[in-house]
Amino acid sequence: MPEPWTPDSWKTKDVSQQVTYPDPAVLAQVQAEIARLPPLVTSWEVEALRERLARAAAGEAFLLQGGDCAESFDDCAPDTIATNFKILLQMSLLLVHGTRTPVIRVGRIAGQYAKPRSSATEERDGVTLPSYRGDIVNRSPFTAQARTPDPTLLLRGYERSALTLNFVRALADGGFADLHHPENWDLSFAKDSPHHDEYRRIAESIKDAIAFMEAVTGTQSLPLRRVDLYTSHEALSLEYEQAQTRQVPRRTGWYDLATHMPWIGMRTADPAGAHVEYCRGIRNPIGVKVGPGMSDEQLTAVMERIDPEREPGRLTLIHRLGADRVEAELPRLIEAVRRNGRTVLWCADPMHGNTETTASGIKTRRFDRILSELQQAFDVHAGLGSHLGGVHFELTGENVTECIGGAGGIEEGDLHLHYRSKVDPRLNYQQALEMALLITRRLRRTSAGRAE
Repeated sequence: MPEPWTPDSWKTKDVSQQVTYPDPAVLAQVQAEIARLPPLVTSWEVEALRERLARAAAGEAFLLQGGDCAESFDDCAPDTIATNFKILLQMSLLLVHGTRTPVIRVGRIAGQYAKPRSSATEERDGVTLPSYRGDIVNRSPFTAQARTPDPTLLLRGYERSALTLNFVRALADGGFADLHHPENWDLSFAKDSPHHDEYRRIAESIKDAIAFMEAVTGTQSLPLRRVDLYTSHEALSLEYEQAQTRQVPRRTGWYDLATHMPWIGMRTADPAGAHVEYCRGIRNPIGVKVGPGMSDEQLTAVMERIDPEREPGRLTLIHRLGADRVEAELPRLIEAVRRNGRTVLWCADPMHGNTETTASGIKTRRFDRILSELQQAFDVHAGLGSHLGGVHFELTGENVTECIGGAGGIEEGDLHLHYRSKVDPRLNYQQALEMALLITRRLRRTSAGRAE
């Protein structure tokens, strides 16, 4: 018989990345307040995403997952939200054109406020304080007051997520993503970039195709005037996730209605731990980050724990290995899944395995290494008869200087010019579009090879 599950049964397990709040009574009050508020997403949206992810696992769609490494409450502003939405739309436009398959857009948005840390504390000039764990837990200034975990930030995180989602949905339904006007999606993509003309040609070809179709049918296609954008975040703060976990009428089971697709990070993927325990009981599609430190036995145990019924679309494995370790590590992970008789959606995260720190102490990533990991991942999957059905990026629609390289030519000495991330470096809009173009070229060649 399956082990009994409740929304708070995770409390009986070991909790990695544990946050200790100074006043448990205040925490309980905040959780009760969030629990009585409306859900951020709906169960039918969650089920629709699961169906689409099942299609991606079967090679009939492609997953594009991307957004901020850690959202900031200060970035809950219309311009920031719109530019991040735009970059995902532009990237998906390129991928649709290249793959000729639907693209599932999943944003690291409206809830990505918590971040795991390698150490529970941080020391500066002989002073030791709790590490900054994201705006939903504490604040970044290095003071005792700011770094003390504050449960009221959970409520503020819910409110900021609701505001973000409300604006995104208004944009998606109000013509912002209208495919009749792809030129409106332009983010001032650098005119001197060698990829700019290619992007414009793709946009023009889409306009021409739409005009031809509507001329033949004599009607305008309403579905082309809007897009779906699903949300995702790491289910790190289980107090927050539990508060939005509920049952809904005419459906069985429990749903985490704080997001469409929660994921489990590398630091919390213990099969016997609290985060796996929580995720096994909810109906949402679950992402699991998989790295070189995960053994075949651990991966198998996590899959069995979260997806014992082997339901299509339930499990997305997001491998993050590093450009130097893809060829050595990815084959064994693919074979472990194959031995288990599973069909999962494989997604590549080429960001987290390629983080480095410069001599001056700035955390960064190199465009060439990110691209190299992606290219190797496509090759390994193809060589083993597997299918890489998605990509996962930390990115922003803003003109930041956090990652080195790309057609824009950002060098190490440029990083200080516009470095805004509080945690991990992100691709800027030009780098993200360039990456999408290069993925599109790869997928187009693969499709052409199959056709031959």
